[in-house]
Amino acid sequence: MPDSAILLIHCPDRKGIVATISSFLYSFEANILHADQHQDRDLGLFFMRIEWDLKDFSLDDAGFRAAFTPLALEFEMRWELAYSAARPAVAIFVSRYQHCLLDLLYRHQVGELRCSIPLIVSNHADAGDLARFYGIPFRHLAVENKAETERAQLTLLAEHGVSLVVLARYMQVLSPEFVAHYPQRIINVHHSFLPAFSGARPYHAAYQRGVKVIGATSHYVTEELDEGPIIEQDVLRVSHRDQVDDLVEKGRDLERVVLSRAVRWHLDHRILHYAGKTVIFD
Repeated sequence: MPDSAILLIHCPDRKGIVATISSFLYSFEANILHADQHQDRDLGLFFMRIEWDLKDFSLDDAGFRAAFTPLALEFEMRWELAYSAARPAVAIFVSRYQHCLLDLLYRHQVGELRCSIPLIVSNHADAGDLARFYGIPFRHLAVENKAETERAQLTLLAEHGVSLVVLARYMQVLSPEFVAHYPQRIINVHHSFLPAFSGARPYHAAYQRGVKVIGATSHYVTEELDEGPIIEQDVLRVSHRDQVDDLVEKGRDLERVVLSRAVRWHLDHRILHYAGKTVIFD
């Protein structure tokens, strides 16, 4: 794939936005590879993701920002510019359950995730062998004093230049102070029995009630526990024939898929969040 630039925008909806952006890019020899858009009619907002080949594009990063800013001001745009060649640093936090961690490490190894993974952090030592197998530094930080542990974690993240934190079944609640360091840059996954079946044994509680659908949800982390903007969800029908172990196994499969999709879409700059929810561009 050619090196490309990606522009994410949202602004008040009005006529001429697509034509203006396309004409702007064409004037600097851009070859548009992909474009997707969405309108929120209730809020009167317009959203767009546009990606173009950099081969013949005549502006560098600074030149683009200088030339595009007047147009953005005219249309009252909020915008982000990113590049496909960039490989942001991602830290993975995990506790004892390793199924999501293993899936992410494998996908990264085969090139599905455009990032580097310089660090795996855990409050248990269980995932150390898996981290060493994939050649990734592993730090075990037991949570005895939460504030001290989070300070140590934030120091590690800063030292490694981490821009995205993935909670791959990390069974600790992050403090608002920690979350504030990575707004819309912490991704979590959990089963979708919430809020009906909370606590340490949700699959057992769901089994006792004879649930017919299980699922998983991946979302950005905010100060409100499990209330952040949802990125991806998936569900699977189950029946009375499924025992607790079957529900757990199927739930783990869903968690792996849902989390990996969310991480990939974030790394591919396909997510635009607003008003407590997300737009996921094709």
